[in-house]
Amino acid sequence: MKALRVLNNNVVLARDDKGQEVILTGRGIGFSSRQGKPVDPALIVRVFVPADGRDPDHLSEVLALIDEEVLRAVVIALDEAGIEGRESTRPTLAIAVADHVAGALDRAARGITVEYPLRAEVQALYAAEYAQAQRLLAAINERVDPRLEEPEAIALALHLVNAGFATGDLSFTYTMTGIIQQMLAVVRQRHGLSVAQESMSAARFITHVRYLFVRIQQHRQLKGHESTIGQGIRRHYPEATRTAQQLATIVELRLGQRLSEDEVSYLALHVARMTTEPDGTLA
Repeated sequence: MKALRVLNNNVVLARDDKGQEVILTGRGIGFSSRQGKPVDPALIVRVFVPADGRDPDHLSEVLALIDEEVLRAVVIALDEAGIEGRESTRPTLAIAVADHVAGALDRAARGITVEYPLRAEVQALYAAEYAQAQRLLAAINERVDPRLEEPEAIALALHLVNAGFATGDLSFTYTMTGIIQQMLAVVRQRHGLSVAQESMSAARFITHVRYLFVRIQQHRQLKGHESTIGQGIRRHYPEATRTAQQLATIVELRLGQRLSEDEVSYLALHVARMTTEPDGTLA
């Protein structure tokens, strides 16, 4: 890879062997790089390949503005926690996490404690990301001073969830979390159940809804006209379908997006699973 522009000691904008612009990070990588010259591969810790039309030049400039030691700690920690390998298409994740860590370190140094109100929701709805966030926090704490407290894993988990969406901040993730909680409350109320969020059927429902939000963000909902499978779901699960229609109304009111007939049908299928399968309820 050849250097196009040196941003600082730790960040270099380069061009890889395929001719695409990439962002390279690593301690001292900028110090030893020269424009138009090959970059020493031994100094490369992470290769960011900006996706979705994001401007590599702009992203590299943003990365260069982050404290070098904080960025280094985060980049290495993401790898150690098993969240991202050496090559990544999500520089915005590293930027968001590093920015958060920098703010958290500043608060910790000043003795300021932050209580995150979504702790229970994150642990229940995003169990996988929360587990990743705990590993990430432990890896970061090996490289920063002062050490960050355990509640910071909640915020890091939200950043990991947010990385699956096109938005650049956490506002959509907060909204999504509230909508999922509202949906589960409707299922409990309509069917007289206490839905076990840790159950397999509820976990499948939560995963389905998260991908539904991705499709909404990308304007790629399932077929706009009801398919044969969708018709079958509605015919076999009429009560779950009525619940799903109410859930669709919640989505429309909160996000301003009307769900297609097939999206409603698949919601109904997951509602039926939660309300009929043995692992879907608690005594």
